[in-house]
Amino acid sequence: MDTFAFIIHPIDPKRDVSRKFPLLGRVLSERQIDFFSTFFPPVYISEIEGITSQATGKQIKGWFVACPYTPRRMMELPEGMVYRKIVQTGHLAEKLGAQILGLGAFTSVIGDAGITIASALDVPVTTGDSYTVMVAVDAIREAACAMDIPLGGATAAVVGATGAIGQVCAELLADDVERLYLIGRRRDALEELRDRLRVRARSELIVSTKMDVLKEAQLILTVTSSIHDVIRPENLLPGSVVCDVARPRDVSAMVAAVRDDILVIDGGMVDVPGSVDFHFNFGFPPGKAYACMAETIALALEGRFEDYTLGKHLNRQRVEEIDAIAGKHGFRLSGFRSFEREVSPRQIETVRRNAKNARLASMAHR
Repeated sequence: MDTFAFIIHPIDPKRDVSRKFPLLGRVLSERQIDFFSTFFPPVYISEIEGITSQATGKQIKGWFVACPYTPRRMMELPEGMVYRKIVQTGHLAEKLGAQILGLGAFTSVIGDAGITIASALDVPVTTGDSYTVMVAVDAIREAACAMDIPLGGATAAVVGATGAIGQVCAELLADDVERLYLIGRRRDALEELRDRLRVRARSELIVSTKMDVLKEAQLILTVTSSIHDVIRPENLLPGSVVCDVARPRDVSAMVAAVRDDILVIDGGMVDVPGSVDFHFNFGFPPGKAYACMAETIALALEGRFEDYTLGKHLNRQRVEEIDAIAGKHGFRLSGFRSFEREVSPRQIETVRRNAKNARLASMAHR
């Protein structure tokens, strides 16, 4: 049976540590978890079984293994130290018998986005970013439809546009919308991206280093590598859709608390083919996985045991290839979730109604 492994790590320290070690999660503070994670070895989490290709009937199995570092710890420690811990976790996957290894959350973006880690391991490695791009863009297209936002006339924004995922998301959305804001920290990198995309984009492309331009956008895809939220309630237009692909989240929890006229969706949840059992609760309903996990699993089902998505530069061809591979084996975009809860059609209707009322109230104040 072909095999894979996927590296996870604690993002919300107390919550995520509690999922494997309830006592430690309860008694340690976030800062203590950060500190002790430096000395903690890689952790075996669970065996994954029941994955079955819809196209071929092939079954595979895999494992979750955990790198103990939190995102904050990864940012604080020397890069070489972080690499060593991730590589140690990769060696655990190799000992289990994995034929391909996926890097989850911050393990996929630290340093050179997997290249150094892959070179230190015998098992091939992927960050899962290619399928993450496709699922995020599909999610925002579907959400636009659900919110009655005509894609061809819409203004969209990509926050973190110069990152590996952001660049290809921007390239794909530039085919769909009328106007596209490219938002990031470095104007020179944004202008370089704009000039490259302008050759074939149908959108008007505008660069910005300021978040206040989000007030112009009906569709926002956010994918920074920040360890703090970057999108606040005051940044957003009534009736807009925000697809948050980043982990940790880019969208402040305050948005959900005070803006009932915005649809915030988590990017990247897919249905996994077969009667999959992860034997571990990572915050998703049964049978569903992050798109980055799904890329690793789809490659194992396809028998493509090779370094697949690595580094800071993705290409559209690879994104479209993994989308075709995943679709063939039965992976599908799996509805909408917001802050780890399912979004029902009734909730979308409520957001639409609240947005309409907010727009009317705004016009009345003018």
